[in-house]
Amino acid sequence: MARKKAVANTGFVLFDVLYDDDTRSSNRKVPAAELGGLDGDEPARTFLEEQESKIAQASGRPRAKIKSVVRSGKK
Repeated sequence: MARKKAVANTGFVLFDVLYDDDTRSSNRKVPAAELGGLDGDEPARTFLEEQESKIAQASGRPRAKIKSVVRSGKK
């Protein structure tokens, strides 16, 4: 019997981001390929921090520091 080909991990995982000034950004997309290792969701935080710095640079306004990153709940 033929083996199935491995399915590539495509898609996104949604995260809620809480900032130091108590603002929240919901449903931030992180590529699923960035996750999936022994680090758990820590790569998502790194990805979002890099994204935040790009946004701040483009807008010219500094963003608040990320306090926590939690997976978004299912709808």
